[in-house]
Amino acid sequence: MDYKPNHAGRRYFLRAAGITLALPILESLTDRVLGSGRAVSATGLSAATTEGARPRRLVCIGNHLGFYPPAFFPKAAGKDYELPLLLEPIAAHRKNLTVFSGLDHGVKGGHFAVHAFLSGVRNVDAKGMPEGNITLDQRAAETVGGATRFPCLTIGSEDGIHGGTLMSWTRSGTRVNPIQGPREVFRKLFLDDTPDERANSKDRLSLQGSILDAVNGDAKSLGRDLGKRDREKLEEYFTSVRDVEQQIQLNRQWADVPKPKAPMKEPENRGMVSDLPVLYDLVVLALQTDSTRIATLEIAGGFLSQALGVKKEYHALSHHGQVQEDIDSLLTVEKYQMEQFARFLAKLSGMEDGGGTMLQHTSVLFGSGIGNANSHVNSNLPVIVAGGGFRHGEYKAYPQGNTRVPLCNLYLTLLQRFGVQAQRFGTSTSTLTGFDAA
Repeated sequence: MDYKPNHAGRRYFLRAAGITLALPILESLTDRVLGSGRAVSATGLSAATTEGARPRRLVCIGNHLGFYPPAFFPKAAGKDYELPLLLEPIAAHRKNLTVFSGLDHGVKGGHFAVHAFLSGVRNVDAKGMPEGNITLDQRAAETVGGATRFPCLTIGSEDGIHGGTLMSWTRSGTRVNPIQGPREVFRKLFLDDTPDERANSKDRLSLQGSILDAVNGDAKSLGRDLGKRDREKLEEYFTSVRDVEQQIQLNRQWADVPKPKAPMKEPENRGMVSDLPVLYDLVVLALQTDSTRIATLEIAGGFLSQALGVKKEYHALSHHGQVQEDIDSLLTVEKYQMEQFARFLAKLSGMEDGGGTMLQHTSVLFGSGIGNANSHVNSNLPVIVAGGGFRHGEYKAYPQGNTRVPLCNLYLTLLQRFGVQAQRFGTSTSTLTGFDAA
């Protein structure tokens, strides 16, 4: 069957099973009939762990507004560093974590570059990169495949400045929509569909799969007749289709598998300040039940500081203009976040996991894509790594300026520790020198 292009606005369409799907605008296409092609199946994915080994896990926690630098970074590097105010809550865990300074992505844009925190690449610059602006969590999730129900659990909120949570991106440049509250995370993890809902879901998955196969095949047949620029556009399109295909395949695989029994009552959504400890608890449960091995949690600009007795809202406090009263209020907000992070580490370190603890088998990245919100800079990012079986207990200060070390070097190290056979990630130049497994 032939599929004819629609000439309106120079857009072309493929039709299958009653569904019309628009192709990207391709300059090479003229007024001709599009031929049919062969369907391309989704690429199989392999698990990140070897048989008999404890599964490696990765948790990425991001703050949208950074931390007040003088209260975050110690004054002297090494093992005997003195804890500044914001690190005091994690004092009990210092032997299990490393504090970094001098690492960043070399990007600019203030709040509009924060979304590059886990990728090293702004969305607008993604086309020039081999893997686009895929983020650390999503790159790791690609290797997990169907080993867990959720390759990655992405949690955040859509409120706040500049679009809310923007921390996770696929290699096709698509933002991963977050699960927005503890109630929704709980339901995702523990509530099964009814038999009728499962049957309807399987029917939808079967239909969607057949549509994608048909449309993808017709689109692929165009490639041999296109110019270089249009082939690149079409490959981006294929990548997006493959993302959907893989998700459909995974959903079908887990459709009949019961979810774990809920170990707690369904929580209510009370606002990010009250929700934060509950969200951390749910991440722990997701790892413990092996529902996922990768989780991402972002604290966006809509974090309501008034719930902590602070008069001004969080974003305004981050632009404190060196007013001490505002700095003090900002530190109240940031210290609360550090306290909840410390509580999360305590739970992981107190949980047995094979011959060690959950923290030993989980690399936890904590930080922000902005170094100083008051001056809108994305350099010298606040970064902590805990657990994961690394040699910890130090404050590592890396050089800045012309000898700057890419933060993606640390990310490549984390990926390799997770089990990803990668030699580069984002803007990395190597793995991170001086940060090794124990």
